[in-house]
Amino acid sequence: MNYPESDTATSILDAALVETLAHGIRRTSISDIARRSGVSRQTIYRYWPDAQALFASLVTREVVAQVPAHPRADSLETLVEVLVGAADRVRRLEIVDRLRDTDPELFARYILERLGTSQRLVHESLVAQVSAGQRAGFVRAGDADARAAMLLLVLQGAIQSAPLVEEWLDAAAWRTELAAAVTGLLEVRPPAVHP
Repeated sequence: MNYPESDTATSILDAALVETLAHGIRRTSISDIARRSGVSRQTIYRYWPDAQALFASLVTREVVAQVPAHPRADSLETLVEVLVGAADRVRRLEIVDRLRDTDPELFARYILERLGTSQRLVHESLVAQVSAGQRAGFVRAGDADARAAMLLLVLQGAIQSAPLVEEWLDAAAWRTELAAAVTGLLEVRPPAVHP
């Protein structure tokens, strides 16, 4: 985790979540969060140097909470279920919808320009899961960092762009097709037979 852990920090992040869901990030100030959490602005600044750092912690907390800490997948099917389940929970987060609606430039920054803390933490988790699957023989061999990076792109793209394809993919179809994509990326392939 890359956000402060204390009762005060938790109440500040909880207040930031309520304010962000109500108004979006750009229209939420440190004063709004201080008022809602019942602490002073100075107290907030003891935990975060600025509003951007606070909002980054909030998004990280919300996203990372959807990712199982130590999933124990014993088959490709189980691993795919874990990954698609986590992606589905992130896709349904209110804060993801709110950021997409009210702060699309901020949302796009983490798609097109830079990796955020939550993306780095998810990648780290994916590397561990891919590596474990490779050791167990149900994930194809190769560079685990690279495989996890492609998984991150597939999962992130599916989450962030899901509303664009709702006319073709309802929630159940989205999960089914994402599972097929993830399976295709990870499955062990039989050696090619050449005549």
